[in-house]
Amino acid sequence: MKVVFTGGGTGGHIYPIIAIGRELKSAYYNKIEDKDKKKKPLEIFYIGPKDRLVLNLLKQEGIKVKKISAGKVRRYFGIRAFFQNLVDPFKTLFGVIQAFRHLFLLAPDLIFSTGGYGSFPVVFAARFLRIPIFLHESDAVLGLANKTLKKFSAEIFVSFPKTENVDVSKMILVGNPIRKELLEGSAEDAKKLFNITGGKPVVLIMGGSQGSQRINNTVVNILPQLVNKFEIIHQTGDKNFEEVKKNAEVMLEKESIIYYHPISYLEEINLKHAYKIANLIVSRAGSSSIFEIAALKKPSILIPLASSAQDHQVKNAYAYIKSKATVVIEEDNLTPHFFLAIIKNILENPKEYEKMQKAAEQFSRLRAGEIIANYIVEYLIQ
Repeated sequence: MKVVFTGGGTGGHIYPIIAIGRELKSAYYNKIEDKDKKKKPLEIFYIGPKDRLVLNLLKQEGIKVKKISAGKVRRYFGIRAFFQNLVDPFKTLFGVIQAFRHLFLLAPDLIFSTGGYGSFPVVFAARFLRIPIFLHESDAVLGLANKTLKKFSAEIFVSFPKTENVDVSKMILVGNPIRKELLEGSAEDAKKLFNITGGKPVVLIMGGSQGSQRINNTVVNILPQLVNKFEIIHQTGDKNFEEVKKNAEVMLEKESIIYYHPISYLEEINLKHAYKIANLIVSRAGSSSIFEIAALKKPSILIPLASSAQDHQVKNAYAYIKSKATVVIEEDNLTPHFFLAIIKNILENPKEYEKMQKAAEQFSRLRAGEIIANYIVEYLIQ
């Protein structure tokens, strides 16, 4: 049995693949044993654009990778973007040819796409080869690729209720699959890893995989006031790490620096421990982050990326705020003292904090990856 995953553009398209892939392996072999059928090996492949970080993550999961070319549509103005938009359709066309060749030789039983520009060549080629196609949309609105390709799909799994632009007859609400290993962090390990002193509430601040200069600047601006009451784990992004660290050393007294813990990037093994010890999480509004935070039952502050495609982060944030588990601060309103006031209001108000915890738990959908994996397995062995 062969399953091909595709999707790409951001980690938000890849992390669900990892989560589903982990569930799929155990679900498949358990089902085969239950039905007492001859065991056929399950092979999992990924076809998508070349990205070193993404490819390494997938290879670590035992997923076989096939690379293709892929172009994206840039919806912003500029000379460079103009010329890239002229060239990238040819990249996509070449990617379709490459995907067609890979799929023809692999002859998979189905395609599962998480969207993004990297998925378009694969799903388009799969349509010509009559391979069954299933889509997953992580955001509160269909991305451009999924919106274009939805007519080719058998089913569309969605993360948020009332996801925009979805054919209701094809829609299955499951949530966004998360890596369950992220729920297995240790507060003791976090203390050792980040040198947490204890005694103060811990605030985890994340600016996305690349970091956010806007969030970094806001945090540094109020660092003395923050560490006066809280202990901070701050994921800065690789590019800005040294600058943020130096600015923090200037802003803080020697006796206060022990309460500030900058880190450039949080890999899964570190992220789960940071999640565990955090009392409050500040994050961008990518779907993966939202569903991870909800699964952890943590109150949060979401700062959606203003330049995200189709305003999907803003729509994600406001879809989640309906649960009353979070506070949303749009970038235009992200001023240092307002940010500080929101953090204090959540962490210094026990009744409100508890309400947010319960709301996050009610919103979470821990079985999303398992449900999708079981659906795929039933399709494979029917």
